[in-house]
Amino acid sequence: MKLKRMIFAVLGCVCLALGTVGIFLPILPTTPFFLATVFFFANSSERLHTWFIGTKLYKKHLEDFVKKRGMKLSAKLSVIITVTLLMGFGFYMMARKSIWVPCIILGIVWISHIVYFVFFVKTIKNDTGVSCPIMTESEE
Repeated sequence: MKLKRMIFAVLGCVCLALGTVGIFLPILPTTPFFLATVFFFANSSERLHTWFIGTKLYKKHLEDFVKKRGMKLSAKLSVIITVTLLMGFGFYMMARKSIWVPCIILGIVWISHIVYFVFFVKTIKNDTGVSCPIMTESEE
């Protein structure tokens, strides 16, 4: 039983490291790694779990997603813009060399990313109580 908890702790640390690197390299997805960190730490040690959910990393990148199952509009836009810029640069570099198959794959991944964030990740209200800039039914 102790070996299982140790394996979960090691996997949690690996996911924490990858998620932290993902903050600076948007190619790596931060949120899934931090979600895995929460899972592994919860199954390895109550102390590690409590420590992680108290960190700024958790509060900034995961707390809203875990508690409300969504992201603030500013966070969604930040992710979409960063990924679009990085993928656009990769697309441009490959297109310059006429490498079209990876360009098509990258385009499909980019479109999937946009569709996921726009249609499947709920937009939650900001701290000011203002939601997405789209009019509600009562305002029409």
